[in-house]
Amino acid sequence: MKIAVDAFGGDNAPDEVIKGAAEAVEMYGVDIILTGDENKIRERIKALGVSDKGLSIVHADGVIQIEDNPLDIRKAKKDCSMGKAFQLVVNGEADAFVSAGSTAAIVVGGTMVTGRLKGVKRPSLTPLMPGAEGVYLLTDGGANSECRPEMLLQFAVMGSIYMQKVMKIENPRVGLLNIGAEEEKGRELEKETHALLKESGLNFAGNVEAREVPLNAVDVIVTDGYTGNIYLKTVEGMGKFMKKALKETIFGGGLAKIGALFCMKGIKEVSRKTDYRETGGSPLLGSAKPVFKAHGSSDAKAFRNAIRQAKEFVENNVNAEIEAALAALNTEKEMV
Repeated sequence: MKIAVDAFGGDNAPDEVIKGAAEAVEMYGVDIILTGDENKIRERIKALGVSDKGLSIVHADGVIQIEDNPLDIRKAKKDCSMGKAFQLVVNGEADAFVSAGSTAAIVVGGTMVTGRLKGVKRPSLTPLMPGAEGVYLLTDGGANSECRPEMLLQFAVMGSIYMQKVMKIENPRVGLLNIGAEEEKGRELEKETHALLKESGLNFAGNVEAREVPLNAVDVIVTDGYTGNIYLKTVEGMGKFMKKALKETIFGGGLAKIGALFCMKGIKEVSRKTDYRETGGSPLLGSAKPVFKAHGSSDAKAFRNAIRQAKEFVENNVNAEIEAALAALNTEKEMV
């Protein structure tokens, strides 16, 4: 299996990308195509002392920056490191795409360059989030700020399949993010989506308030991209705040430091559960090709795990499963 990795996407590129790619080759048996300035990549491989086994390079000119127009990934910057990676998957030279670059450009590329799966109205950015008893999936995490009820239904179907096939959760519980658990709560968007989800055949758990989501009330939480992105960044901010507060409290004084030694195992376990590097990346579900967005500040571990997710996505034929599920859903609608 070959995975195209944008070597210059993210805050720590290209060094952490290269190290993560080399680790993925060794641990998961994949082949990695790194895209970007070939001379620079070869120079860094040598300087870092990593093995180039399983690594190949496709030269690319430049990088698409966050401040650039994301639509440029289609033409003006189609030959940049991210653009070349997209071209590789579109041409069938790679099986999946991974980048920690501009989210907006990845969404554009995963929608307009690769195209969408048959029947998909809008691809959804779907980050895996840490919960009290594992992880849950948020859909949409920010790709679509304005949504219609039928789009949220598709997000739920795609997210449920991903959790079942990649995360190995049988019959995932699906919830609708809302301001109350009652069926009549929310805007017209939530009310109409609730009715669709109720009749969808999914394991629908109803409306879920934001405070219940991290406690593993459901496995898939569904909302529009505007609300989802606010939820995502609020959770990230609270996580940083709690880590900072714990660090200042536990390691603030002599006696506290001694006490911390006795609970260090528990502290490390909590830290591991809330570490985004453990999951690595967010799939853009609904793209015609497997597309994964890694966190902008990803290190080698995060890139390695993003590549692992991409590998498992391909191995489990997730896109084929999504197409089949959406086709069945449309057939049921026609029969009603």
